[in-house]
Amino acid sequence: MSDYRRLNRANWDDRAPLHAGSRDYALDSFLSDPSFLSGVVRFDLPRLGDIRGLRAVHLQCHIGTDTLSLARLGATMTGLDFSPASLAEARKLAEASSTPIDFVESDLYDAVSALGAGQFDLVYTGIGALCWLPDIRRWADTVAALLRPGGRLFIRDGHPMLMSIDETRADALTIGYPYFETAEPMVFSDGSTYVDTDSALTHTTTNEWNHGLGEIVEAVLQSDLTLTQLVEHDSTPWEALPGRMICDDLGEWRLTDHRERLPLTFTLQARKP
Repeated sequence: MSDYRRLNRANWDDRAPLHAGSRDYALDSFLSDPSFLSGVVRFDLPRLGDIRGLRAVHLQCHIGTDTLSLARLGATMTGLDFSPASLAEARKLAEASSTPIDFVESDLYDAVSALGAGQFDLVYTGIGALCWLPDIRRWADTVAALLRPGGRLFIRDGHPMLMSIDETRADALTIGYPYFETAEPMVFSDGSTYVDTDSALTHTTTNEWNHGLGEIVEAVLQSDLTLTQLVEHDSTPWEALPGRMICDDLGEWRLTDHRERLPLTFTLQARKP
């Protein structure tokens, strides 16, 4: 296993039980209300449309709350993740909610070997996924290989412009990290995670990459997918810039001042001819 995979998997194995036990992931609401959907998927609904009857895969599914939400919208779901601890939590949630979901342990780049080529009507990727991948073109090629002819890619993720901002600077929007994909990763060491928890992580080192918006679009096009939508949003479902954002009733965070200055997330859709 490569160094970045080993480091990142250990970090996500640490996060999984903390996230499952946090009110931020709302597992109690999933279990008490059969119609409950994650905030991420609720935001996606106007662009996601009717997915009833589709065979879909959620790449980098983590503990499966978005995967379960998509299943509740009528898709036959598979979830894929490289973290066994995350998948253990996802399987517990699916079983407790009596929802049949096939969860598969695999690295993203090995997804075609793990799942088979041309099997899916919909490939879904949610918030916080692309930054863990070193090569955006390999990601797009993987997505294209998983899709059936006529199948669709749907992704909403952190905007690469946001991901280049130094979150430690409270006085200005300052570029602190690469915007374009780099050969070497950005290396971080942080004992915290993005949910409300009193526990610290044991495995604190992660390797991450940014990918420019043009690089993402070009990768999709070079993988012979047809771009059908690209939307930039002024909100994100996590407090990406602490102390400079305000949260609405739906759990979306926006800049307190000058929202027009920075895109925070984007939605991209594409089809396989």
